[in-house]
Amino acid sequence: MALPFTPLYIDGEWRPASTGATFDVRNPTSGNVVGTAAAASADDCLAAVRVATEAYKTWERSPLPVRRDILIKASDILATKRDQIVKAMREETAGTEDWLWVNYDWCIDQFREIASVTTQLKGQTAPSVFPGGHAFTQRRGIGPVLSIVPWNAPIILTLRAVAVPIVCGNTVVLKTSEVSPRCQAIVVEALAEAGLPKGVLNCISTNKEDSPARTTEIIAHPAIRKINFTGSDVVGRIIAQEAAKYLKPCGFELGGKAPVVVLDDAEIPRAARAITSSALLHSGQICMSTERVIVQRGAADALLEHLVELFKKVKSGEPHVDKSAHIAAMFSQNSAENAVSLINDAVKDGAKVLVGDVGRVGAVVQPHLLVNVKPGMRIWDKETFAPIAIVAIVDTVDEAVDLANASDYSLVASLWTRDVYRAFDVASRIHASTNNINGPTVHVEAMRENGGLGGSTGYGLFILDDWTHIKTIVLHPEQEPPYPLTAGL
Repeated sequence: MALPFTPLYIDGEWRPASTGATFDVRNPTSGNVVGTAAAASADDCLAAVRVATEAYKTWERSPLPVRRDILIKASDILATKRDQIVKAMREETAGTEDWLWVNYDWCIDQFREIASVTTQLKGQTAPSVFPGGHAFTQRRGIGPVLSIVPWNAPIILTLRAVAVPIVCGNTVVLKTSEVSPRCQAIVVEALAEAGLPKGVLNCISTNKEDSPARTTEIIAHPAIRKINFTGSDVVGRIIAQEAAKYLKPCGFELGGKAPVVVLDDAEIPRAARAITSSALLHSGQICMSTERVIVQRGAADALLEHLVELFKKVKSGEPHVDKSAHIAAMFSQNSAENAVSLINDAVKDGAKVLVGDVGRVGAVVQPHLLVNVKPGMRIWDKETFAPIAIVAIVDTVDEAVDLANASDYSLVASLWTRDVYRAFDVASRIHASTNNINGPTVHVEAMRENGGLGGSTGYGLFILDDWTHIKTIVLHPEQEPPYPLTAGL
């Protein structure tokens, strides 16, 4: 049977790369080739930008009900692609059924939620400072944008990166991850089948070796007005530097090091279940994954007992083959190596491993739970993006807050206590965009998504304000006023 091939999508057509170049896509668990994808050339990228630029002229002026209806129809179409999503995610990213709710069920709702943004694309009017004149403000699109998306939640993060800019009147050049091009093309398919005009969304994929050059070329193109990137802070800093050369704005979601603060009066069994879920779901490869647990001493023994029991019950492997496995491999052997290296370094610096074998089998890493971890250790300071949680024990609430904030990341946090007044006080002191009281860190609300507060998490959101400009149009009074300088001539 021939392997699936993922082409480019430019100007409303699926096509191979202009050079015919392709690259292999491999399953992270087996290492086997599960598909091929077109490797876009510089000419292909230029073509994508050109058609996005041309399409913007009409799309930015398209009726809002047209945009709304396309996204609603795309939601209905995506709902028919469950089997396609399951197969592509399993083969390209080792995604499991437990991760499907984010990349299927939630996506169907999100298309509709984003469609509702059209009701907010409104302006204002006010009398001008000159009597008889009027000032009008309008929310308008920014222009063609570059969206660069990751592999770890390939459907929802692609949907967000393209649908929000598009509904706001922008056109998009989408650059997929080389790990999951087939997954991300499913979102493009849904929008194309829903009737999105050609050129509004263009999709390119590149091999790993060419990716830096192609990305740099697109950022440099004068027609590209903004860049959004979801991925590592290392790559995010490089993209920010490139964009800064041209004073182009960016939106970044670069990861997290989510802390969970557990106070003495917390409901320990429930907290332990939530921590385990958010630490190990998708093998910890979620920007919102619980990475740091900070517990008051009075609750420490009970919490550790529950966490050890739960972590030992979770097995990593190949769930669709081995029914005893709960989570799958990490996305590459290099990432697994890095995770084990972080654990080894922590042990050398005094940390103790309560659960885990401090090893890997290929890209498979079993759940690990460590104690006696503190700031300054690499495993505290760097995002592990692995099935690892670290625990620190404190005496006071102030110490817990200080440790929670001892990080360059600022995406999400969680706090466990039965005292609602103390909960709101402590939550407001933790430096995170979203703080979940008595809930898991892997959580997003429809009213406002999670976003960084700067640092290694980045900044910017996928909301209307971030993907529109406010333009002012002034209608001057019919009666000519005296103009400075020329009034007396």
